[in-house]
Amino acid sequence: MAVPLDETDRRIISLLREDGRMSIRAVAQQAHISRANAYSRLERLREEGVIRGFTAVIDPEKYGTGLSAYVSVRIEQHSWERFRGYLRDIPEVDHAALVSGDVDLLLLVRVADAAALRTFVLERLQRLPEVKSTQTMFILDEPPL
Repeated sequence: MAVPLDETDRRIISLLREDGRMSIRAVAQQAHISRANAYSRLERLREEGVIRGFTAVIDPEKYGTGLSAYVSVRIEQHSWERFRGYLRDIPEVDHAALVSGDVDLLLLVRVADAAALRTFVLERLQRLPEVKSTQTMFILDEPPL
């Protein structure tokens, strides 16, 4: 269920999406509200689950995972919950989405090179009993938005 947000809440969220390390003081100044108001709004946004956490955005190439690919996966019917459990333990999977259409899942995979991608797909992913088939699409460029 959506949480009611006003323009100030949306501004705070926008500021933190740009810089999750921004201080409450800076958030308050840029949102044109008091520090106490900024702090209480941030706490409410966290408590209501609008803001689920803060994370570092990594440059994959500098981190050593310069090869990225989308891997579409077809899984056995009624195996999503079990398969999702496996995904939590696979560090190469940067993002996973259950999707509609001809495939069941779309995985964003980041690895060091083509050999690592081959190992991931053929020796780790396709060996899971729930996996019926996969298709790999290399990402040629990821321009920042």
